[in-house]
Amino acid sequence: MPLYEHVFLARQDISQQQVEGLLQTFRTLLEEKGGKVGKTEYWGLKSLTYRIKKNRKAHYTLMDIDAPHEAVAEMERQMGLSTDIIRFMTVKVKEHEAGPSAMMRRSDRDDRGDRGDRGDRGDRGDRDGRRGGRRDRDHSPRESRAESSDNETSGEETS
Repeated sequence: MPLYEHVFLARQDISQQQVEGLLQTFRTLLEEKGGKVGKTEYWGLKSLTYRIKKNRKAHYTLMDIDAPHEAVAEMERQMGLSTDIIRFMTVKVKEHEAGPSAMMRRSDRDDRGDRGDRGDRGDRGDRDGRRGGRRDRDHSPRESRAESSDNETSGEETS
């Protein structure tokens, strides 16, 4: 039978227990159609990049599936009808990943080590502690306008 990885996103306002109930519903549906579900992972309630059906967050869940195409198609049809599922994606794979998925391997993300050749980012060149660029003028443009208008109003003549 073909192997699949399936991820679905459930609405933010349902509980984790309801998400587990949805997972169990889809598991029994696949098993009735001759398939089986291997590893399942609940990734938690995460923020979405953009709103989906007025939701800013969603419950993410992964399922490793070993089932015929017809069973997966029926599960996807049921998910499309469900009001609790806002998105899902099924990908056919050659083999299931052993161990935890990339989303569950937090230690890899947290142990990034040194920052490479960037150093501590303390050296900012010739900025002299300022955020802006270097100014070679002694006065700001506003002062130069004020000085020139004073010269014009005082009636001084230049020869």
